[in-house]
Amino acid sequence: MDQEDHELLLPLVEEENICLPLPVNVVSKYWNVDLPMAEAAETAKKYSGFNGSVIIEGIESAERHGLVCKIVHSSLNELKKIIDSGIPPIVILPGIPEVTQHASIITGYDDKEKTILHYIQKGNQKGEMQEGAIPEDIFEKEWSEEGKILILLAPSDIMSSIKLENDSFEKSNRLCFESERQNILKNFSESIELLKQAIEINPNNSTALHLLGTMMNEQKSPECVKCYEKCLEINNRSYLTYNGLGNFYLKTNQFEKAEDNYTKAIEINPKRSAKIYKNRAYLREKQNKNDDAKEDLKNYLKYFPKAPDRGIIEQAIREI
Repeated sequence: MDQEDHELLLPLVEEENICLPLPVNVVSKYWNVDLPMAEAAETAKKYSGFNGSVIIEGIESAERHGLVCKIVHSSLNELKKIIDSGIPPIVILPGIPEVTQHASIITGYDDKEKTILHYIQKGNQKGEMQEGAIPEDIFEKEWSEEGKILILLAPSDIMSSIKLENDSFEKSNRLCFESERQNILKNFSESIELLKQAIEINPNNSTALHLLGTMMNEQKSPECVKCYEKCLEINNRSYLTYNGLGNFYLKTNQFEKAEDNYTKAIEINPKRSAKIYKNRAYLREKQNKNDDAKEDLKNYLKYFPKAPDRGIIEQAIREI
């Protein structure tokens, strides 16, 4: 097979809106479906003050205009098969520092170079779309932090022609995205209810277990520990789950447990969050581990050079 066969040519699109995220807009245009930006702008009024994107709103817009969506926990092999069948998959990856997550379109892969190709929004001088290549092993590690979630949008005839590994749990995964929307709208009881439904359909849905743990954690309920631990049994690379456990134990003054979970998160991805170092420094200082605390504060500034509390942290480093 020629290398060209592993690459999809996607349109260069720049318009996006919190209710029509760029990946959904690009994939829809790839299928010659134009999603109306005015409709997305109208829907966005519900979310005033929210900075992220509401991916389920984009998905529903695509469905209203004739595309079919599936959301699955996938694998690298399946991802490649999907690309080879002509469908550009959207994956959920860790965000750049201090952004929890982001959705990215995969445009192809290179078996010889062992890289995965990502859609990058900015075109070059000729207005052609650029691609970012990520080494396969790094991509797989990062993708696994989010449970290898994959979103497919395609016309129904094309969607029905592909067989997916975890198709039967598609509804459970979708409920997670619907729950996220309710959470953004501050409808917390509805959000929790949707996650419970997701877990009822698939008790091993690591994404749903993590999200439910997070909501319980925000309500200061010790129930969060059970959800988080079950999530880690299924996906032991869930950075956000270890971080969540660390936060819960920090709030409940269980410093050793908190430190242990923060450390596990940092081992998975040392660059993902600066704040985790500040939290760990606090509890290390409480345990008289001053050298370790100082090292953590230095890392906090290294990964968050524009930290608003930079002056205070620098002073703390001098004084510890």
